[in-house]
Amino acid sequence: MKVVVIGGGVIGLSSAYFLQEAGHSVTVIDQTDISNNCSYGNAGYVCPSHFVPLATPGIVKQGLKWMLNPQSPFYVKPRLSWSLMQWGLKFMQMATPENVEKAAMPLKDFALVSQHWYEEWAKLPQFKFAYEHKGLLEIFQTDKVADHSHHLVKKAHELGLTDTRLLNQEELFALEPQHKMNAIGAVYFACDAHLYPNKLMKQLIEDLKSKGVQFCLGETVKSFEKENGKIKSVITDKNKYTPDAVVLATGSWSREMVQQLGITMPLMPGRGYSITLENSQYQTNYPSVLVEGRVALTPMDGNKMRFGGTMEITTTQAPPQMNRVVGVLKAVKKFFPEFDIPTPSWEQVWYGYRPCSADGLPYLGRSRKIQNLVIATGHSMIGLSLGAGTGKLVSEILDEKPTSIDISFYNPERFDR
Repeated sequence: MKVVVIGGGVIGLSSAYFLQEAGHSVTVIDQTDISNNCSYGNAGYVCPSHFVPLATPGIVKQGLKWMLNPQSPFYVKPRLSWSLMQWGLKFMQMATPENVEKAAMPLKDFALVSQHWYEEWAKLPQFKFAYEHKGLLEIFQTDKVADHSHHLVKKAHELGLTDTRLLNQEELFALEPQHKMNAIGAVYFACDAHLYPNKLMKQLIEDLKSKGVQFCLGETVKSFEKENGKIKSVITDKNKYTPDAVVLATGSWSREMVQQLGITMPLMPGRGYSITLENSQYQTNYPSVLVEGRVALTPMDGNKMRFGGTMEITTTQAPPQMNRVVGVLKAVKKFFPEFDIPTPSWEQVWYGYRPCSADGLPYLGRSRKIQNLVIATGHSMIGLSLGAGTGKLVSEILDEKPTSIDISFYNPERFDR
């Protein structure tokens, strides 16, 4: 079968990997040269611990407080936009305790499938992407978060993540003794792993090219030709393709892409920022999330340290804001007062767009409206974590095989009425 994968991020490349393994002829189309998309600059977490979706009652309430602070961890850029208003209303409707509870097991199962495939890849000679399964710390400073962490650990145990532990201050400091820390405790998720995204992406591209996957880069998909409920052709600004099936993995550009096919899918770009230091004195032993600051720290690839965060709901055309980077570094210093990291130049800053669905869950599955279309997008902040697993599921969906997990929670047309 000839399959066109639109999108060259980790979701698209993972899909191409498993489709090629299944015997399909695969072409990857992307509007960029796929050398620096959202899959490169993230925290590198492979995290079953992230079983709480973005759409929670807490983030809505806190987000309203943060609206006027351009350095805040969660920021919605005010603008007149019908698509933003639609997304925002649905986001608030879905941010209920009941939906958070329902999402926990599916997200955990999804992440474990993905982690399995990353571990399988890490055994192969062509993949050396600094994969480490040593766990993750969620570090906190306040009694309020400490109380919530008790419930989080209990929930993790209920989901089968029984190696999750609540650490007191002494236990936390014993794990991270190199630097002074302002914190009273942490949750330790031994289930989590991390990797160096830059190496993963480059090695995936090299592996796919060596196996005959075609890359058509710097091409923008302009339209589709449909016939008898199927995509007959994909038309770019340079070429025309006639596939048997299409995988749409276009990240933050997916809402506009599916609109061309008559599909409504509420989705907004959530811009994040990171900086990566090499051979820095500011190193930690473990990947960590600074809970109150909503910032991620990851030691990577032996000599690197990545600091990242913020969720800026904006457009893909809006210019980046250095205030967001300053906010990340201020949050780091509140937890690690010895980390004197100067404000970087723009050349040192990475930023990218995470595709945020209206309920915090990915959009994954075969379209009801377009028979030969599989949609794989909307992974928000856990696209890298769910990347390999999404690729495997895409191949199972396309080949109409039983899927590794129940994908009904991720119906890509669940909001299309």
